Amino acid sequence: MRKLLLAVAVLACLGVGWLTWSSMSGGSIDVRPPDVEVDTPALREQKARAGIEDCVPGTGDPVDGGLPEMTLPCLGGGPDVDLSSLRGPLMINLWQANCAPCEKEMPVLEEFHQQYADQVAVIGIDFNDVHPARALALAESTGATYPAIADPGGELMVEQAFAIGRRGLPAFVFVDADGTVVSQTSGGVESMDELKQLVADNLGIIL
Repeated sequence: MRKLLLAVAVLACLGVGWLTWSSMSGGSIDVRPPDVEVDTPALREQKARAGIEDCVPGTGDPVDGGLPEMTLPCLGGGPDVDLSSLRGPLMINLWQANCAPCEKEMPVLEEFHQQYADQVAVIGIDFNDVHPARALALAESTGATYPAIADPGGELMVEQAFAIGRRGLPAFVFVDADGTVVSQTSGGVESMDELKQLVADNLGIIL
């Protein structure tokens, strides 16, 4: 009897370890994170200090091949955004707080935003990230002021329009003036010239 109980205990421990490994290594177990507040007084203060712009909801109706009908909160407070209402030309950047390549490219995205926002809008999505304070701190340290939407629960992982994000971050989703998702590509840009070439290749806009 004692040996049986010992065997059960060992199997239970192995099972817990396997579940933990699966959630850490991208296994098939889908363990959703707990609810995360992305709009608190402290986060609003942090966002204001960083000078991050508020999210701006779109005005369009859902279109075939467009962004999903999903409403997500603005990181650090501000209007919620129904993604399907957004229109381009638009470059969406998927990032998160613990992504080193994201940190490296964010100053380039900010430079682009400052120079070309009137021609191609930039929106960040803090993707599948349960650390909003760290995400805002990263934006502040890199000088990123373009709007940032929050997806702490990784809801976009099931959406085909954001399939690129499942393969790693950073990543880009490009949306044309009609609201159609025209392409997705991995990020990690290092220069303004590289980013402008991405825009030209994916949106057909020469800057």
